[in-house]
Amino acid sequence: MSNTIADRVYRDKYRSAMLDKILRNALVTEAICEVDRTDNKRIQNPYGSQPSASVQALSGHYVVDDFTTTDEALEVSDEVIVAEHVFDFEDVLSNFDLFSNRTEEMAYSVANRIDRFVLNNLTEDGTGTYSTPVGGFTDPVNINEILSNLLSKVAGYSDVYKGLFLVIENTDLTGFIESQTKNGFSFADAALKNGFYDSPMGIDVYVVRTGTFADETLGTTSYTNDEHRVFGVKNVATYASPRGIRWDEKSVSGKTGMEVVCWGYIGFKLWATKTDLVVDITLN
Repeated sequence: MSNTIADRVYRDKYRSAMLDKILRNALVTEAICEVDRTDNKRIQNPYGSQPSASVQALSGHYVVDDFTTTDEALEVSDEVIVAEHVFDFEDVLSNFDLFSNRTEEMAYSVANRIDRFVLNNLTEDGTGTYSTPVGGFTDPVNINEILSNLLSKVAGYSDVYKGLFLVIENTDLTGFIESQTKNGFSFADAALKNGFYDSPMGIDVYVVRTGTFADETLGTTSYTNDEHRVFGVKNVATYASPRGIRWDEKSVSGKTGMEVVCWGYIGFKLWATKTDLVVDITLN
């Protein structure tokens, strides 16, 4: 049976009180986006057109302009879900709390998929664009140039005070680390002693696993983000996860044990007035 643990992994295998944690990817979207966990299915954010002031000679006269209002909204239209069945004999013959372990791992699986969903949406919706020099982040010669160019994309906007982020994949780190160990005495000394410095030039760098940025369809949206990365200002995008991650267990006819299901609802919006503050990076 494909959904059971093999016979040989009973008590003799589970000598410890709890399984080692399964190797996990880092989750980063809550550090760079606003999160709404209320029961709202729709979050309204109407905005008006930008007025433009003029300078003129003293006259006391003025021209009245029209303005438009756009009714922008975040819609919760996708869900992330995973389900497993734990047979009673699997739970009884194991020296650890199997239901607790599976619930925890399933909750992480949902959270990880939400993270991927949000990062790909963020990359897809950002209207800022940048193409790296040949070699991308893996060439240490490029790092300072790339970071400088990215900073120039958002410099001068008031929202920059919220902080800056850059999300890369683990294979991009080679150029960062080699660059940091050569980048001035005190900087290089710190990198050599402590390893990767994650806030170069005031940019918080987050590292995700290879394949996070991909050409794929998640829920109702398709993405073309292979060989892309994302940079921008923190907290200018919102993702909604009503009531957070939830789970349930139920008896199933014809099977011992319990069926466990874990799910979360998800919606995302990079607000139209802030799209310039997120930069879609293309690797060369």
